[in-house]
Amino acid sequence: MGEMVLLIIASSLLMASVSTGIVGAANDEVINVGGKVLCQDCTQGWNEWLNGAKPIKGSRVSITCFNEGRIVYYGSDETDETGEYEITFIDSKKINPRDCFLRLVSSPDPVCNIATNTGGGREGVALDKPTIVYRDITKYLLGSFYYTTPMCDEPDATGSENKF
Repeated sequence: MGEMVLLIIASSLLMASVSTGIVGAANDEVINVGGKVLCQDCTQGWNEWLNGAKPIKGSRVSITCFNEGRIVYYGSDETDETGEYEITFIDSKKINPRDCFLRLVSSPDPVCNIATNTGGGREGVALDKPTIVYRDITKYLLGSFYYTTPMCDEPDATGSENKF
């Protein structure tokens, strides 16, 4: 009998803490960001540049969110065997998604490890328009990011490296 009373008291305390926001606020929003990381080998011919891309398993992608110049959230994910990543976080700070940038971090592929800016992966892509908005969940499905081989890497033609 005493165990039943303790159980009722414990569940009442748990319900009270949830309703007062101790465990989590009811207005928190879940943000989900997903996409793919692919290897593009230019030796396959330029007609195959986007069609012949292969997924990179274990590639790392990161998201950084800023507010007034300060980082308020950082997260990352590793791609699966299909090259897909998915970063999910709870936005309790009401982050402006346009102040969040997703970018390539690393590729485990010993040959295909030069980040390209095709898809914006090297410089970073801001979250712009959500793909799905449903209740307290906002999902962004981004285009693919690409790595390439050293043979396919285009040199910097701006001359910024050659300062005499």
